[in-house]
Amino acid sequence: MPTQPGLTATSEAATAETSLTTPSTAETIRAEATTAKGTTAKATTAPGEATPDPRRWRALPVILIASFMSLFDVFVVNVAAPSIETDLGASNAGLELIVGGYSFTYAAGLVTAGRLGDRFGRRRMYLIGMAVFTVASALCGLAPNEATLIGGRLLQGAGAAGMVPQVLALLTVTFPPAERARAFAFFGVTIGLGGVCGQVLGGVLLDLDIFGLGWRPIFLVNVPIGLAALVGARRLVAESRAARPEGLDPVGLGTLMLGIGLVLVPLTLGRDEGWPLWTWLALGTGLAVLVGFASWEARLARGGGHPIIPPAVVRSRPVVGGMVMSAGYFLFFGGFLLSLTIFLQVGQHRSPLNAGLMFAPLGAVFALSSLWARRLAGRYGPRVLTAGSLATMAALGGLAAVVAAEGTGVSAYELTPLLMLIGVGNGLVIPALAATVMAAAPPDISGTVSGVLTTTQQFASALGVSGGGALFFAESSRHGPDAGLLATVLVGLVSVGVALAGSLILPGGFRPAGPAGRAGRAGPSAPGAARTAPPPGTRG
Repeated sequence: MPTQPGLTATSEAATAETSLTTPSTAETIRAEATTAKGTTAKATTAPGEATPDPRRWRALPVILIASFMSLFDVFVVNVAAPSIETDLGASNAGLELIVGGYSFTYAAGLVTAGRLGDRFGRRRMYLIGMAVFTVASALCGLAPNEATLIGGRLLQGAGAAGMVPQVLALLTVTFPPAERARAFAFFGVTIGLGGVCGQVLGGVLLDLDIFGLGWRPIFLVNVPIGLAALVGARRLVAESRAARPEGLDPVGLGTLMLGIGLVLVPLTLGRDEGWPLWTWLALGTGLAVLVGFASWEARLARGGGHPIIPPAVVRSRPVVGGMVMSAGYFLFFGGFLLSLTIFLQVGQHRSPLNAGLMFAPLGAVFALSSLWARRLAGRYGPRVLTAGSLATMAALGGLAAVVAAEGTGVSAYELTPLLMLIGVGNGLVIPALAATVMAAAPPDISGTVSGVLTTTQQFASALGVSGGGALFFAESSRHGPDAGLLATVLVGLVSVGVALAGSLILPGGFRPAGPAGRAGRAGPSAPGAARTAPPPGTRG
């Protein structure tokens, strides 16, 4: 899509995005935009005086496709796992690494990639991550054996880690506060569609068996999409970076990656290995390493260093509340989708396509309620997050009741309304949660906050997949698939209860920027809503 020559880019968004955050200083924030002709225009403006990039709405789908692709590839492999196992003769442990290896490298690299985006350029990191993800997808699709596919999935996760933290940061710096809630609503739609399309389209692609390639198109489909995203990002997405970027913390990075790995690997492999001693030792060591990471970060901050997670993040009540919500909600969501998929295929003997289509109503309602929720979040603030959590808990309670009563005989007519109610809960929680956390993020560390938020979500989702899968199979082997699903749903109820508690941590008056023309309580005159005339020689 061609761009107009000479268009200016946005400067970074104002620090004041909510009724509780007002600019205490006129910090200078730099933005650097590359025009269609390849020339670079630099502007230095104070927060609240930025001219929004005229290309921002055309850039939005290019930015969001990274989130869609990363989630699609988390869930599509669940549907294709039996076909991959048969075709490549993969072992149980190998199959777990194919499914879980992606999540490991994805979760481990998110915070650092967010920091690198703040320091070296968010668009640059997006492009690098998308390029790695696209190449890795081709490698996965062409993999001749189990080992190559495992390596491709690890590389794919690293690419996702590079590009995904830039999404929330780019949305924050590209859109003025009055438009930001709308942009985050589309982000919520993307999250919903990514997870559900992984289930639905995975089944469709397997059923079509394109050119006799079996499971391979689930990876190869990423290649043309990734190439288009690379071209679109270069043409439409403005470069941005922090005015005063934080330094890097290699010790913290290594400790964090080691701790995450020591937790996720035994959770991924433990069930198939029979939970030998090494899995428990690794889990204990991993938790100890993560405690050591927290201690190191605190000591580094006290000494004036640059920890991976800046003190401003952990001191922010909205950010902490958002992290608690993310942990609880995504722990439920990751384990629930996997367990319900297996229940539908194993317990009810549905085909992959039929099982995938069961998630279509959830995805449709998720998408619609995400758009509706942006206005509610602007008006009611964190109460929308509370309402969404309660809706999800009500749906899980209903699901537990019908599964306990009818077992594997529960019908689609009973499941569909409950899944749609979960879609409503997702739509109310996920986009508003992201908008609320990013609204509290100082512009100079928006990439870092995005990385921390996404790491929390991905780590919780990976724990949900690993722990929920282990619980499902353990209960299924003793009492049947319905018992496995029931156990997972009950744990999900507790997990969403944690998310509900997180919503109560958020200050009552805090709200993300509202719909166009109303930035929370600040109104249209909120900092960041004003525009300046474009610099000489440009066209706005």
